[in-house]
Amino acid sequence: MAYKYNASASKSIHRFTDISAEPQDILPPIKGFENMPIVSLEEAVQPLIKIVDEVEQMVWTVKQKCSKTPANNLSIDESASIMLYTLQWPPHRENSFYFILNRTLRAVDRGKLKPWFHYLKLVTLALSKLPSFNGNIYRGVKEDLHEQYSTGNTFVWWDFSSCTRSISVLQTEAFLGTKGKRTMFNIECSNGKDIRHHSCFPTEDEVLLLPARQFCVQGCLNTGDGLYMIQIREIQPPFSLLAPVHGLTTPTQMSQSSTIPKSVQVPISLSQPNRKEPLYSMKS
Repeated sequence: MAYKYNASASKSIHRFTDISAEPQDILPPIKGFENMPIVSLEEAVQPLIKIVDEVEQMVWTVKQKCSKTPANNLSIDESASIMLYTLQWPPHRENSFYFILNRTLRAVDRGKLKPWFHYLKLVTLALSKLPSFNGNIYRGVKEDLHEQYSTGNTFVWWDFSSCTRSISVLQTEAFLGTKGKRTMFNIECSNGKDIRHHSCFPTEDEVLLLPARQFCVQGCLNTGDGLYMIQIREIQPPFSLLAPVHGLTTPTQMSQSSTIPKSVQVPISLSQPNRKEPLYSMKS
C-alpha cells in the first residue's frame, strides 16, 4: 500500500547526519554514468523500480512540488532530480531515495551502480549548472567519531554529502542538539552546490557535496558536553574519483591554488595532534 507523503510532518535530519556508515577504505572510482544519454526523470528511474520502492510515486511527488520555472535556468527534470534526492519518504529513512543511493555509492561492488547511471547523469548535470560555493559548511552526527578522524589524515566521502551553511541549524534539537555524544564537521569546501532553490526543505540552507570528495583533517577539538568539532579541508586527489560530466568541475580539475580565503574561515582552537583526551568534532 502506498504511503501519503506529508512534507510538513517529515524530517530531513538523517540526510545531514548520515556519516557513520562511510567506508574507511579507498574504493574504485565512480564512472560509466557519464556516457549515458540525458533522459527525463521518469525514464531515469525506470531501472530503479525494483530497487527503490514507490520510486515512481516519489518522482510524481517532486514533479508536483517543482517550480514550473526552476531557478538557475534548470529544466524541470533537472530541478526535480535534485529535489528527489532531498525527499524524505515514509515510513522510515531507509525508504528514502537518498538513503538507498548513498548506500550504493558506498558499496565496494561498483556494478551495483549501473541501474543508477541515468539518474546520476541527470543529477550531476543539474548540479553542474548551479553556482559553486567556496567556504565553510557544516554537518554532524549524534555519535562520537573523533577517533576515526585523526589530525593529518586524509579520507574520502563516497556518497552525496548534505551540509548546511548555518551552524545554528545543526544545534537545534531536531538535528544534533546540545547534549550527549555528538560530532560536528567544519568543512572548508571548494566546490559545494547550493541547492536551497531545488530542495524539499529550502530553509535548511543546504549545500550539497558531490560524491568521491577527498578531505584532510586539519584539527580536532573537544568543546565539552559530549561535542567534538573536527575541521576538515577539501583537497585534490591525484586522480579523479568521480567521472566528469559536461560543465561539472571535479577536484582534480580545480586549481592547486584553489584554497579557502582567510576571510571566510571560521577560527576555532584546535587540539594538538598528540592530545589524548576526548576531542570535539563538527557534523555532516
